[in-house]
Amino acid sequence: MSESVLLKAADGFSCPSHVARPAQHARGAIVVLQEIFGVNSHIRAVADDFAQQGYLALAPALFHRVRSGVELGYTGADVEQGRALKTAAEALPRPGVLADVAAAIAYAVDQGAGKVGVVGYCWGGLLAWRSACSLSGLDAAVAYYGGGMTAGVEPARQPLCPVLCHFGEQDHAIPIEGVQAFARAQSAVEVQVYPAQHGFNCDQRASFDAVAATLARQRSLDFFAPHLA
Repeated sequence: MSESVLLKAADGFSCPSHVARPAQHARGAIVVLQEIFGVNSHIRAVADDFAQQGYLALAPALFHRVRSGVELGYTGADVEQGRALKTAAEALPRPGVLADVAAAIAYAVDQGAGKVGVVGYCWGGLLAWRSACSLSGLDAAVAYYGGGMTAGVEPARQPLCPVLCHFGEQDHAIPIEGVQAFARAQSAVEVQVYPAQHGFNCDQRASFDAVAATLARQRSLDFFAPHLA
């Protein structure tokens, strides 16, 4: 069962979120962080899949502070829109959209769902990493091909919870050398690399890789299971 709810951040901002509920009592909660394409049909399907695995799943609309109702596809024009929205969201005063991630964590706790994890894709992968390093209330984090997390100040951050990262060795946006350096700098973080491109988990993208996506999904579920139990 899914619905839309409004999350109230600490600064009073209201952020809409897709919420997918499990059929039985939740075995934990997972906050799903979007790509640069908004909470579109793919991200909702990801959240719904986690709910089918027994988790309360929330996908907050992280562009809502800069534009409401964003739901893009994967065409060239949509990519350009998404990049512009990401730039605007990244320019927000701190903590920016992490305040809405924190609101999603708080909502999950209020719902009595148990321990809370976060998973993010593309830009959401970067946000999952930042959340793991700065937000309280998280018990596990999974980042899929987090754009920017292997560069600048990101590899020096220190996670507050266990982290699993998925990268594609053919990713045009995240050079494999950066992934290898990140893995060396973060010896406590589990880093998995696949013979795939950026966005390999999304079945709406040309870069979708069913084998890599299936393996990464199972590894993510296996990672969340003990940490959110």
